[in-house]
Amino acid sequence: MNDFNPLGVRSLGTTSPIEVSSLGLGCMGMSEFYGAPDEAAGLATIRRALDLGVTFLDTADMYGPFTNERLVGRAIAGRRDEVQLATKFGNERLPDGTRLGINGRPEYVRAACDASLQRLGVDVIDLYYQHRVDKGVPIEETVGAMAELVTAGKVRHLGLSEASVTTIRRAHAVHPITALQTEYSLFTRDVEDEILPVLRELGIGLVPYSPLGRGILTGALTVGTEQDSRASAYFPRLNGDNLDANLRLVAAVAAIAEDKGCTPGQLALAWVLAQGDDIVPIPGTKRVAYLEQNVRAVAVRLSDEDLTALTAAVPRDAVKGARYGDMSSIDG
Repeated sequence: MNDFNPLGVRSLGTTSPIEVSSLGLGCMGMSEFYGAPDEAAGLATIRRALDLGVTFLDTADMYGPFTNERLVGRAIAGRRDEVQLATKFGNERLPDGTRLGINGRPEYVRAACDASLQRLGVDVIDLYYQHRVDKGVPIEETVGAMAELVTAGKVRHLGLSEASVTTIRRAHAVHPITALQTEYSLFTRDVEDEILPVLRELGIGLVPYSPLGRGILTGALTVGTEQDSRASAYFPRLNGDNLDANLRLVAAVAAIAEDKGCTPGQLALAWVLAQGDDIVPIPGTKRVAYLEQNVRAVAVRLSDEDLTALTAAVPRDAVKGARYGDMSSIDG
């Protein structure tokens, strides 16, 4: 880390800690899933993020597939020392996009890491996640292979994504886990029940993805293109009657945001940031303007009254629809 970061820094993990910017950047949408990719816009957004102090970058080999890591690598060339670089393996895909399933076999872990290092153009990955848990491979074997990467100097810290409490405990017993990445926002709060307490017991940080509910909490969601996966049944919350009901909740958030003098998205990010200093959200965007809006969320201060008003505006059981149409890949 630089000695000074205008956004402030937070530490993920205590047994194997990594210091990162208080807000990260999810790079996935620059290459796939949220509309047509725009490489020039992606490069500009990542470089602007570094200028603003957003130095915690999140990618994965399966985004593109493979193209997002190359994009991130190009964007950080010459600025590697500024970056805390996170990527993931485990969702195995072919170059044409065909999905082969979840792979946690040790030999695949090693091969995937080497391929990511090459695409990113770096010698070491700061935080290497298992993207999804392979239920056919004991987690001890997968994390054991990941630990070998740390010993070899290819990886600095280990993470899991969408792992259950049992898996987290078993993995952490093999090698310290620095961070768990999972969905967490005003619209997705089940992590608070069991997972977050266990993370804090073990000294593991939380990296929320989709802290803006895949854009709905910005109040400006548009999902009208064929290339935008949010328009599909894969995201039940963002379609049909569920969308209508959930937009009414967003309207309540927007009313509070207006009183606070910020945007709904900034308020939603500020709420996530207020849940603990061991939490570092990674809102994704592929546009500089939205990045700059998100960064200003760090300056939004929420009182206890604000937090109470927000949780009243979005009761946990009021959000309609599952977060995925198919939850089979989520470790339970």
